[in-house]
Amino acid sequence: MNLPNWLTISRISSVPLLVCVLTSNQFSSTHGEKELLASAVVVFAAITDRLDGYLARKRGQITRIGMLLDPLADKLLIVSALIALMQFNPRIVSAWVVIVVIARELLVTELRMVGAAEGFTIQARDLGKWKMAVQVVAVIAAILDHRWPIVRSLVGGFPLSLNIGLIAIAAIWTMVLLSVASAADYFFIFWTKIDQAHKQQQRSIHAVPPRRATALTKVKSGQRFPLR
Repeated sequence: MNLPNWLTISRISSVPLLVCVLTSNQFSSTHGEKELLASAVVVFAAITDRLDGYLARKRGQITRIGMLLDPLADKLLIVSALIALMQFNPRIVSAWVVIVVIARELLVTELRMVGAAEGFTIQARDLGKWKMAVQVVAVIAAILDHRWPIVRSLVGGFPLSLNIGLIAIAAIWTMVLLSVASAADYFFIFWTKIDQAHKQQQRSIHAVPPRRATALTKVKSGQRFPLR
């Protein structure tokens, strides 16, 4: 077990903590303690997500367990956070949003499993990485919107306001669009690889020469066999 894998495990361990903070009444929200703590957990998980991959590549510590746990940790974090936010801030996170995200994750997981069974892998796409970044922003914004929908302050004597609710809604819609687009992208790559594998299999079948029929031993005419 190396350091990148431990970072991935710590990200998985942060999931029940995040759900507990969002859904439990043990944490006060009078001054935003609950929102700040939950946001800090998500930020910590996002940092470990970037750090474990960087360290694994730099140190040459890419392992099978790391390749398995890293995408699993991301899925657990985002899906668990969105389900908890359905209760914590239903104004921002609706049920259909969670359904779209979960359906995308199930589809991509199934495509990867089928691809592995067929002998090829589907690597993580740039679109999926952008989707993960937007998901983190959407989750943090939805959490903070529960306590601070609009943040107002004075900067240099000028009043400024930050509409966190608007940021959360925009991030949620962007997340949905990227989820659908990345699912279509994965399906296109999967279909292309399946088609290529099928064509290669057909070419290999046609390239094999037909087997020669086993020559039958001909009995010479007039050849006699001794009687026993």
